[in-house]
Amino acid sequence: MTIQSVILSGGSGTRLWPASREQYPKQLLALTGTDTLLQATARRLDGFDAAVAPDTIVVSNEEYRFVIAEQLRQLGKRGRIVLEPAGRNTAPALTLAALLAVRDGADPVLLVMPADHVIPDVARFQTAIAEGAGLAANGAFVTFGIVPDRAETGYGYIRTGDGVLGAASARAIDAFVEKPDAATAAKYVAAGDYLWNSGIFMMKASRWLAAIERFNPEMAAACRRAMDSATDDADFVRADKAAFLTSPSDSIDYAVMEKLPSAPELGRGVVVPMAAGWSDVGAWDALWQVCEKDAAGNVGRGDVMFESSEDTMVMAESRLVAAIGLKDMVVVETPDAVMVAHKRNTQDVKKIVARLKAEGRSQANSHRKVFRPWGWYDSIDNGERFQVKRIVVNPGAKLSLQMHHHRAEHWIVVKGTAEVTNGDQVFLLTENQSTYIPLGHTHRLANPGKVPLEIIEVQSGSYLGEDDIVRFEDTYGR
Repeated sequence: MTIQSVILSGGSGTRLWPASREQYPKQLLALTGTDTLLQATARRLDGFDAAVAPDTIVVSNEEYRFVIAEQLRQLGKRGRIVLEPAGRNTAPALTLAALLAVRDGADPVLLVMPADHVIPDVARFQTAIAEGAGLAANGAFVTFGIVPDRAETGYGYIRTGDGVLGAASARAIDAFVEKPDAATAAKYVAAGDYLWNSGIFMMKASRWLAAIERFNPEMAAACRRAMDSATDDADFVRADKAAFLTSPSDSIDYAVMEKLPSAPELGRGVVVPMAAGWSDVGAWDALWQVCEKDAAGNVGRGDVMFESSEDTMVMAESRLVAAIGLKDMVVVETPDAVMVAHKRNTQDVKKIVARLKAEGRSQANSHRKVFRPWGWYDSIDNGERFQVKRIVVNPGAKLSLQMHHHRAEHWIVVKGTAEVTNGDQVFLLTENQSTYIPLGHTHRLANPGKVPLEIIEVQSGSYLGEDDIVRFEDTYGR
């Protein structure tokens, strides 16, 4: 038996705004430690006492592909990143992953994990996975139910049935239950036979594909066509857009898990209880619950000072934040936005994001610091007819060969060595040297060295938008 990790990395980046954005959702952020949530998910089977496939399959979209590849590279992990042309919920995403997993004739047990969950107790997680793997290898469709420690209205529940013969703790799935109101949630917890629905699953790849063929043949056919016409590009597998867009949208629960009782020959649905400190970090108050706190119940990240405050979370990214006399509050500071909210109102952050989108504000979609396949840039100042950027280019990386119709650029090297193409000239610049790129000139910036290249770019002109780029050559296929 081989276990194949499958990480589902979608997300809209709205619930943990302003730290997360539409172009940089929460799974790409380091919220609880030095690893990002995606990296912590990829590490979750490290040291696991079973055969684990060396490549991690990640299903994501075009927007996050290079950041995901870089975050896996930082861990020393190999990834096969399946690019969805559009979001179609979790069932089509898993179907693409399953088709990739069996492409070379294998039939592994898939461990399907959302990229944005927090699970502090990895040992207990692995104990539950070991039990689930044995059941899945024998044909079961396994999900993992979180043992509730409170009456939570923000999660769906699983009502458990009889114990599974020969299993340590697994039980039959009696029913999936929608998110309850407070009174109903309290009854569920008191009853003792309800678990939170974690959204983590295990099953053999062939079993999943057979179930999709049975319950949703249109989805199965669309995904097969998309993978049959997929193209491989380095770490990326690009599903065919036209084929994939014909797939219905549905979740793993609705598409398969809830329908298994009608087709017992496909395999039974079982749930393994898990008590590992799990959270889906669905809002800032949920993150506060799983973070380590000081004696007053405060959580601080970054340059934070607390005075006469309790049960408060402060996330500071770019400057000192002093919290004085606060109780049950959340403060999140980023270079271009600050959010202050009572913990009981943190779900309302999505209303702010909706207003930002309606007004066309950039803070809804992207950070001031923007990641690119070659590195990143930070727009540190701007005004009428000018913009100043700090640009960092990774060793060996280079930007596209490009030109601009509406702006000129000055480049000043502050660290490393730059290889500059400026018109028909190619030359090197080192620290404290600079060059001028006239409007309309073909140009390129590259880092031939072994340390990051850092430059300051000053743009001037009548229009400074990112869409004023004409690319002639691009290593990254943009």
